[in-house]
Amino acid sequence: MEASVGDFVAHFGKWLAKGGLWLGVGISLVLAIGSIALVALVVVQWSPDHFKLRLPGAPDPEPPHPVARVAKNAGGVLLVLLGMVMALPGIPGQGILTMIVGLTMIDFPGKRGLERRLIGRPHILHAINRLRARFGRAPLEMG
Repeated sequence: MEASVGDFVAHFGKWLAKGGLWLGVGISLVLAIGSIALVALVVVQWSPDHFKLRLPGAPDPEPPHPVARVAKNAGGVLLVLLGMVMALPGIPGQGILTMIVGLTMIDFPGKRGLERRLIGRPHILHAINRLRARFGRAPLEMG
């Protein structure tokens, strides 16, 4: 009986030593599923008029608490970086969409125009509105 346990432990140890590939696959799957869920959460939470043009002189929305702003920017940077990784061949996930959502979370000058140009592309807008419809949300208005 002792030999069987010893053989099992030796076999299990060899299996773990070869596990680099499986660890990579596991991490890749977790990141892909997590990023898709996070992207879906952010996209569904946008108001339908989030990307509408604002009239000059119109008041900006109230800025969030500084801690919330830092957390939002850090999350945006993380999504952009994850999107870059997922855009590589062979890596599962929605790389381009993840990068776009990450960019919308980061505060920088000229962000509004860049967002409107990226999200206004028919293929991207259609994909986002299809996702929003799945969760019972109104489509984005780009006017």
